[in-house]
Parts: sequence; C-alpha cells; structure tokens
Amino acid sequence: MGGDLTLAALHALATPVGEALLTAVAADPGGDPLARAARLRRGAPAGLVAAAETLVALRRRARGKFALADRLWLTRAGLEQASSDRTAARHARRYEGLAHVADLCCGVGGDAMALGRGRRATAVDADPVHAEAARRNAAVAGADVGVVVADVADVDLAGVDGVFVDPARRTGAGRLRTGDSLPPLAWCAGLSARVPPVGVKAAPGLPLDLAPAGWEVEFVSEGRELKEALLWSPALAPDGPVRRAAVIAGDTVHELVAGAAPPAPVGQPGPWLVDPDPAVTRAGAVADLAARLGARQLDDRVAFLTADDRPRTPFGRVLPVAASLPWNLKALRAELRRLDVGSVQVRKRGSAVDVDDLRRRLRLDGARPATVVLTRLADRPWALVCWDGPDAAPPSP
Repeated sequence: MGGDLTLAALHALATPVGEALLTAVAADPGGDPLARAARLRRGAPAGLVAAAETLVALRRRARGKFALADRLWLTRAGLEQASSDRTAARHARRYEGLAHVADLCCGVGGDAMALGRGRRATAVDADPVHAEAARRNAAVAGADVGVVVADVADVDLAGVDGVFVDPARRTGAGRLRTGDSLPPLAWCAGLSARVPPVGVKAAPGLPLDLAPAGWEVEFVSEGRELKEALLWSPALAPDGPVRRAAVIAGDTVHELVAGAAPPAPVGQPGPWLVDPDPAVTRAGAVADLAARLGARQLDDRVAFLTADDRPRTPFGRVLPVAASLPWNLKALRAELRRLDVGSVQVRKRGSAVDVDDLRRRLRLDGARPATVVLTRLADRPWALVCWDGPDAAPPSP
C-alpha cells in the first residue's frame, strides 16, 4: 500500500481503523512523520499507515483546488489532472439545460462532481482506483453521479445528452508529447457525431492547428498560470468558432475573445508596461487587449504592450517603467545602479539573452527590487527597468 494509493488501500482506509489513521495523521500537521508513522504502526499495518500518510498529504495539496479537499479521495496522478472547483463549475455551465452528461476519463471526479449537480452524470474511467475515488467524491459532494469502470471507447452513449472528456496526457512511462493524448484528440472530437454537445479538456500548450474546424478554443489561466485548453463543439459554442481567453481572479472569471480588433499599433515605450496573461497570448488576443486598453505593442512580433495612461486590467500584469534603453549589459548595469536596484526579476519575450548569465553579471548592491524586461523595439534588442507593482513610484531621475 506504500507509494500512490491502490484499490485495496482505498477500501482499507474506509474502515474504522483506516478512518482513525486518517484522523490521527490529519491532526498532526507539524509532527515528525517518521515518529508519527512509528507510533501508528503499533496499532495498524505499515502499508495502511503509509497509505493514510499519502492520502492526507494529497488532501493538503488539494486545498487550493477543492473546498472539500480534506474529505476527498485522491491519487497523485488524479489530483494533478483534476479540474479545480472553479474550472469544473465553468465547464458544467456549458451543459445547462441538458439532463444527462457523460464524463469520460473522469479521473478522481473533479468534473463529475460539478456535472452531477442539477443533472444526472455518468463518470467513466478504465482505472478502477480512479473510478472508486470518483464514486466516493461524488458522494462527498452530494452529486448525482453513476460511475462505470470501462474503456471509454466501449461506452454506450445512448440516452446521453452531452459529453465531457478529459483524455490522459501521461502514461506510466511519463508525459506524452504536447497534443498527444489517450484517447487521441481526433477520437474525442469524433464523439460529436454521436452526441453533438462535446467538450474536450486538453493540455495548455495544445497547438492551435490541432483544434477541430468549427470548434471554440478556450485557454484558462489562474494566478498567471495557464491551467488548461478547452475545445467546445459547435453545439456548446454559442459564439461560434472563436478563441477565448478566460482569466480566473478569485471568484470572478474575466473573458476576452480574440479576433475582433485590428493589429495593434507599434510604438515607443510609454510610462506603463503590460505583460499579457498567458491565456491572452495563447488565445491570440493581444491585439484585442491593446484595443481595450488604448495600448500599443513594442514590436509587432512581441506580446508586450505599452501605454501612456495607467491601464487597469485583469488580463495582464501592469508595471510602471523606470527606464528604457537599447540592450547593452554595461548600460543596463549602470542604469540599475543609478536607480538603487539590488535585486531583479527578469521577463523576456523576443530576446536571446541568457537570464541566468545576466543575473550573475549584473552584480547589484542596491536596496530596491525591480523587474528587468528584455524584448525588442522595432526589431532592435531592448531593455526596460520596471518597478514591481503598479503602485510603485519611480524615483526622480
């Protein structure tokens, strides 16, 4: 039972002895794990103690994803691929009005818990451990979910009104190449010939040319981390085959659809820099963000935006610009010393500079933190020094 959880471990942890172990481990978050394990092994098998330690650790890691994390049944692989409460709720809203939705490759049931609220859901996974975890998690969440252990290719979809599928992107041998999955993306998209409303969760780095013709492509980020790409069949894409950026900020989701704006103007750096959220860049919505902010690009091949008036947007990080200069190490070092900079973060787009080598060679000893942006301006290598956060005021030159 050591390592990741097995089906036998899941069943054993649901017994009174297993539940007592889970309670004991959870009640001792700062304790010495070796001493705790030695103590608990006096009353329970070592394998069961190890399984309890594993599950409690996974539950703690899951708190950022699930409100019910401390009661859920998880595996390492299942937690990694599971949709969070916020993203699963967004997925489920696409299926409003449908009475029965199938969640294929359900994993530990992150999406099934959301799909089974207000409708019937059938969760399917070939892995009996994940299927059992999904069944238990649906019960914890009070969701109406029936669970089937089967290869999704063999599932009868008669009576199903919509399908959500989250194909595996890793095997026991490791992560698959970007764009590859089990079952393949083409098979997932082909489900729409049987059940027209289909949603597919894909890797964030999904090449856009792999998206089925006529489908919406949505990129979702949270905390400036790109979480997922979603493909929605025409029956679930009321805006048509658009590309959409969705940025989750707390309980609010901000959406930006690409393609409505003309190419952004290109111009000189202003006093404000906007580093677009990765969902915006992946969706190809940089020009749309520029139009919304009245901003311009520094270079037509680089996503950094600049503005004369302070932008306010959830779609990018806004930084005040303290200095702007052609890229030159000696000149940049002198400027950072003049500004009393002692530590830097480095962001780059369109630059070939080695970031680690740059940090070593700057040799700073000032008091202020800053962000150094390496980019291009009208196809010339360029550097910007920005203060960390839009409220940081640069000193007088």
